[in-house]
Amino acid sequence: MEEKTSQGKKHLILSILSPIMILVIWEVASRLGLVDRRFLPPPSKIAVSFVAIVADGALFIHLKATLFRVLAGFLCGGIPAVIIGIIMGLSGSIRALIKPLIVITYPIPKIALFPLVMLFFGLGDVSNVLIVSIGVFFPVLYNTLGGVTSINRIYWDVASNFSARGLKLFLTVALPGALPSIFTGLKLGIGMALLTTVVTEYVGAREGLGFMIWFSWQVFSVGEMFVGIVVISLIGFVLTTLIERLERVVIPWKV
Repeated sequence: MEEKTSQGKKHLILSILSPIMILVIWEVASRLGLVDRRFLPPPSKIAVSFVAIVADGALFIHLKATLFRVLAGFLCGGIPAVIIGIIMGLSGSIRALIKPLIVITYPIPKIALFPLVMLFFGLGDVSNVLIVSIGVFFPVLYNTLGGVTSINRIYWDVASNFSARGLKLFLTVALPGALPSIFTGLKLGIGMALLTTVVTEYVGAREGLGFMIWFSWQVFSVGEMFVGIVVISLIGFVLTTLIERLERVVIPWKV
């Protein structure tokens, strides 16, 4: 137990040191003129821009808008994906019925559907959240389906011997057995949600970190643009870490 705790602390230190080392190298390279400061300003200058944006309240407005779209799209896409993925894994007939539709639609770039979605729902959060949901749906679905179909046959046999059917089979075999794969899909899904949200905000929003980055690029405010990029990376890190923490609680035997 002590060895495991010590190893965990070591990994935590390494996780903190790696980004710090990158920032230090970036700062030194910029100050020595090894990179063009107009396009790659030092972290210290980005920090000044960050303080300025926080002070005038603009960052919180954009952050709130982006977080809403990310979380709403993640939930609206992830929850149905888990349910449908498990049902497809449990029923060969349903899998045969639905899988061709999934295979046909999955390769379509989700952002390519954005103009079509805007035709029906107009500019606004509904269109943004819908595209994010579609982006999240596929990785979560595929991982959930893979998790169910890879469950060891012996567990299905035991459930059959105890006459487990329907909801009982879902809760006692399919869901617990697929949880490791489901969490993998959720981690992929949250990254896809953030990516899709930012892209849709480039053209389909007037608030959000994606809009802030795009507008900053248009007016050549590089420091503010990098603030948006850094905040997005931090959001991704925090949300992924939260999912990993939840994973440790829900399936401690697999982590």
